[in-house]
Amino acid sequence: MIVTTAGRTNDQMIEKAKQIALELQTSYIPRRKRSITTIHQFVAQPVLVVGKERLELHFPNGREPLFFHPNSASFRAKRILKGESEPFLQATKLQKGMTFLDCTLGLATDSIIASLAVGPEGKVVGIEGSVYIAYLTKQGLRHWDSDVVELNEAMRRICVHHDDFRSFLAQCDDKSYDVVYLDPMFEVSIEESDGIKGLKQVALYTNVTKEDIEQAKRVARQRVVLKDHWQSSRFHQFGFSVYRRKTAKFHFGTIELS
Repeated sequence: MIVTTAGRTNDQMIEKAKQIALELQTSYIPRRKRSITTIHQFVAQPVLVVGKERLELHFPNGREPLFFHPNSASFRAKRILKGESEPFLQATKLQKGMTFLDCTLGLATDSIIASLAVGPEGKVVGIEGSVYIAYLTKQGLRHWDSDVVELNEAMRRICVHHDDFRSFLAQCDDKSYDVVYLDPMFEVSIEESDGIKGLKQVALYTNVTKEDIEQAKRVARQRVVLKDHWQSSRFHQFGFSVYRRKTAKFHFGTIELS
């Protein structure tokens, strides 16, 4: 990956881009009014573009750039703050002060809701195997500014780790998190999903195994939760009780441990 600035830039953005390149131990190149397509003709690597409002990751021959956005977490958070129900919270049963481990963080949409639910007394840790997604999500959670104070505070509290979730789970003590959550890339694609097109280009398509579920059960105090396509074979394969929703294209499954 290399780092550059947006087309319209200034000295502050150039300095920020150089600092990010240093942090990522990669190269900074000046934009010089070139298009990203032109830059990709010379550099066959992902290009991280530092703009005034956000960071964008552009891929060679990529159709959609990847950038952080809370996506559905924004309106879900507003509904929760109004006291409305939320399927994710019905499955995870998260309460103030609980601890939550997200093994497949992605852009942190569900972890944001988890952080909102557990509050400052709780803890949310997210594991992301893709260095690109981990960096964009970590920066986005730190700097994104919404019009909802509680949402901003929830995002800031999430702790992001770039790691393989299997390695991370293996290092966890028994019963060290109340809830362990897995949201792997679905076995069946949902093409119309918003906010995931750019993500698909760098997401890790790691399958979930019986050993992974056993490790998750070891680490979880209360429950393991799986989010998957409604047609997924994983629910039955691994013994999850499924929260079925008639019109939903994905379901939540749980294994209760206490």
